[in-house]
Amino acid sequence: MKKTDKMEQKRAREREKKSFRQAMAKELREHKSSFIVFYTLRLLVMVVLVRQLFLHSYESAFFCVLTLLLLYVPSWLQVRLRIELPPPLEITILFFIFAAEILGEVNAFYVVIPGWDTMLHTINGFLAAAVGFSMVMLLNDDERLTFDLSPFFLALMAFCFSMTIGVLWEFFEFGMDFFFHTDMQKDTVINALYTVAMDTTRSNRVVGVTGIQDVLINGEPLGLGGYLDIGLIDTMKDLFVNFIGAVVFSVTGFFYAKSKGKKRTAAQSFVPSKKTEETDYLKQAMDENCSKNQEPPNPS
Repeated sequence: MKKTDKMEQKRAREREKKSFRQAMAKELREHKSSFIVFYTLRLLVMVVLVRQLFLHSYESAFFCVLTLLLLYVPSWLQVRLRIELPPPLEITILFFIFAAEILGEVNAFYVVIPGWDTMLHTINGFLAAAVGFSMVMLLNDDERLTFDLSPFFLALMAFCFSMTIGVLWEFFEFGMDFFFHTDMQKDTVINALYTVAMDTTRSNRVVGVTGIQDVLINGEPLGLGGYLDIGLIDTMKDLFVNFIGAVVFSVTGFFYAKSKGKKRTAAQSFVPSKKTEETDYLKQAMDENCSKNQEPPNPS
């Protein structure tokens, strides 16, 4: 390859990076409401990050850095995939990231506040259903055909996608607990158990043990007031509330699709759409930078 060709490719990559940065800057400021939420949450995360560094809590500092990166994901997706996230959806995602990482992990809301994990899993089920619903619509190039698809099929796709994401997340939690000895699948104290493992006759008979008040480990009482279930109840509870969130969106999405987008439902504020020429900031930036260099824009 000639040296001039390499230089041209290098300049083209630099223009693409510059165009992407310009598009991201415009995307972040597109909607006033999401713009305010984004910068407010980013400021709060930076304050928490500084505090964690002073406390030498480097694991929490890592979660803060991760959160800062995740806050840019909605805008990055909009620019890269050229889709438009409605402000309610974008704001919900931003708050979800903050609630899960900063409040949940760094400030231990998962332990301190009962039901915090349940609330987030319910919201996750709703959001994942919205993503699944939108995928069918966005992957269909002809908008006129989008609503020719069965509304029931769209709702079913949204529900199945959400439940799949929920199951995959539980796989991830189990893997982290099993291989890295974390406790993502929170344990539950129970006072009764029913198992065939204690059946001495080996006839698959269920043996019930009720009224468990304490458990001895190496001769020492556990001190939790019962037997410790390791993760199973938490997993099933998470999947159930994910199911509820998925059902709620799928039902509203069904009526949204059935009305061909005319009937306003809760789904309407959470369904992404393709960008128009006026909001495709990446294409605008690429066209502008190419025109400055007197080169034809890249059609891609």
